[in-house]
Amino acid sequence: MPAEPAHAPIRSYVLRAGRMGSGQQRALAELGPRFVLPFAGRPLDLDAAFGRRAPRVLEIGFGMGDATAQVAAAQPGVDFIGIEVHAPGVGALLRQIGERGLTNLRLVQHDAVEVLAQALRPGSLAGVHLWFPDPWPKKRHHKRRLVQGPFVALLASRLAPGGYLHCATDWQPYAEQMRAVLAAEPGLVNAAAADGEGYAPRPAWRPLTKFEQRGQRLGHGVWDLLCTRRPSAAPGLNPPSAPCP
Repeated sequence: MPAEPAHAPIRSYVLRAGRMGSGQQRALAELGPRFVLPFAGRPLDLDAAFGRRAPRVLEIGFGMGDATAQVAAAQPGVDFIGIEVHAPGVGALLRQIGERGLTNLRLVQHDAVEVLAQALRPGSLAGVHLWFPDPWPKKRHHKRRLVQGPFVALLASRLAPGGYLHCATDWQPYAEQMRAVLAAEPGLVNAAAADGEGYAPRPAWRPLTKFEQRGQRLGHGVWDLLCTRRPSAAPGLNPPSAPCP
């Protein structure tokens, strides 16, 4: 009997053809070779990519990169790795890298699940930012939500002991799912569990994103979730209230 075709993995995103401005195109051509790390299905040499050894923080789905650039500019002692599949966002952030002169930021234009599984070593990250992922509000699309048990287990495995995972969403049903999934992961501890709800206030180091500002104007709430990798403390890593040196 012929072999059955393999099922395509369920993606948390849909690639859309987006218009790229001339500045984004120029940034991709001029800065891409230096700041975009190619995905090759094997662990990245981050020490070589950054030219130093420092705490590394991953951001998944940085959109147009405004918040990412702000965080990287404010914390030059930390290396940031941004993952985004959409080329206009990659071009926009590269443009900011050039304008701000950022040297502590590298980008990967590829699926986050595959990057985590194949390109990042276990225990290699001081933190992970997952800010405002697509909530896929329709019930039939919930399977596309990024925050699911297997993905969170993979995330936890890439955090160093004491490293942090910071999620934020403006969609309350997704916030509730996130809270439940994170609580079920034995490798993580909810830093705000003592408040009875499990949500944390927005840390001062997380900039207001455009999505969040728009939501505030519309009267939407925002829910932050902050977890640490067991054990809760390790040399060289600060607690999640001030996660980056």
